[in-house]
Amino acid sequence: MKYRLVLLSTLLLSGCQSTGDTQDTDTAHKAPPIAGQKASSAPTETAVTPEKAVPNQPTVLSPQKQEDVWQRISMQLSLPVPNNASVRRYRNWYLNYPNHLATVTERATPFLHLIVEKVEARNMPLELALLPVVESSFDQFAYSHGRAAGLWQFVPATGRRFGLEQNWWYDGRRDVAQSTDAALDYLEYLHGMFDGNWLHAIAAYNSGEGRVSRAIRRNEQRGKPTDFWHLDLPKETSSYVPKLIALGDVLRNKNKYGLDLPEIPNQPVLTMVDPGMQMDLALAANYAGLTVSELQSLNPAYNHWATSPSGPTHLLLPNDKVAHFNTELAKNKNQGLRVERYAVKSGDSLSEIADQYNTTVKVLKRANQLRSSRIRVGQRLMIPVSLKDESQYTLSAPQRLAALQAAERDGYKRTHTVRQGDSFWTIARRYDVDYRQLAKWNGMSPRDTLSIGQQLVVWDKENNTQRIRTITYRIRQGDSLSTIAHRYKVSVSDLIKWNQLRQNAYIQPGQQLTLHIDISRSSGS
Repeated sequence: MKYRLVLLSTLLLSGCQSTGDTQDTDTAHKAPPIAGQKASSAPTETAVTPEKAVPNQPTVLSPQKQEDVWQRISMQLSLPVPNNASVRRYRNWYLNYPNHLATVTERATPFLHLIVEKVEARNMPLELALLPVVESSFDQFAYSHGRAAGLWQFVPATGRRFGLEQNWWYDGRRDVAQSTDAALDYLEYLHGMFDGNWLHAIAAYNSGEGRVSRAIRRNEQRGKPTDFWHLDLPKETSSYVPKLIALGDVLRNKNKYGLDLPEIPNQPVLTMVDPGMQMDLALAANYAGLTVSELQSLNPAYNHWATSPSGPTHLLLPNDKVAHFNTELAKNKNQGLRVERYAVKSGDSLSEIADQYNTTVKVLKRANQLRSSRIRVGQRLMIPVSLKDESQYTLSAPQRLAALQAAERDGYKRTHTVRQGDSFWTIARRYDVDYRQLAKWNGMSPRDTLSIGQQLVVWDKENNTQRIRTITYRIRQGDSLSTIAHRYKVSVSDLIKWNQLRQNAYIQPGQQLTLHIDISRSSGS
């Protein structure tokens, strides 16, 4: 009996050592019974089989930790991709013209990370970060025939509706950060309006909520489906959504389609700084260690040589330039503008002085604490002036227009000076050109307002450049409107319109008149 007790204790001790503290049964490592043989109820000693090592699974980085912003976007695309002709057509277009996406990538590089973060922060579909590709090809200075401007192509009214200020100094539709916020505000509004249907919201962003709502109601009345693909919408809108869907599909499957798309580093590129005062862009560029055009390309909302005197005054700067900018600004005692003193001469007006110094009457009045526009001879005015010659601000609105009008095109170039009663349609008819093309040559929309004296470039198919010429005529002793009109074979009413004269106006020697004459018919000089 004593021997048996010792043996039993030994077996129990060995069992505890082999199973460990967590084992509460003695069946965990029993060998399976051999086929055809009864399983023995007696305990048997078996070798413990070590568990197989699990191979290390590759770590999948989150979208936010990808090296490429395009990859960050493609991992989060969520809109379904239907297999229809429209999507296939635009998919093939993107694949057949890879240089387009390469150009878009170059333009988008400074801005895309900023836009993606704003879309993600609102938990919106990442397809929306691709809308500037479809809207403007990521051209921050884009301006369309419908008066739409900027990356997100806001028309003036919708821009103002969503808080984008537009004045002589500043156009918020081209402010990358502000217009992105406004676009996402608009898209969120549309998403709610169309009961959470993103395709309807995106279509309405292009053509307006009223048009999409009417198309939906028409289909409801006719018993037709009301999804986007069945709506009767304008051709542009019917193409707009498939372009976006196809672009997302191309990005998501670029390896499958063999598309070699340049990468955009997935990291913040720009920081917004706000000096809180009007700043000459050339001075700000100097502080940051940038060229003026580099600064303007990052801040395309500023139309002229400085930020807006009444705000906004913020600037987007490359991250590695912010410290240098702040240091130089402080070193120069927060100087934002250069100021000149001007002595008012006889015949001066605030508007003429403002034109001369490329500023506005409002700025002159503010700088000199004037309550009205009345000035007197000898009065000293403080005038904010640009640090550099206007031509050095190469991306300001006047310089962009000058470059556009100077571009060489097919045909013969002539200049038309806008007169009273002119419109794009009447001018185009006069020169036998398309009125939409005429507007495009001059960086405008056909719906833009023309101003008297404005210079327009016209490209004519025929060499009639010398037919119309604008001249300045100085009135001589004995002249009258009728004699001048007869001499240059124009009408008196034209002279009155061209020079904004009153009917039966009195003219005097030395006075200057503007004439638009057909020199092939004129005999005067």
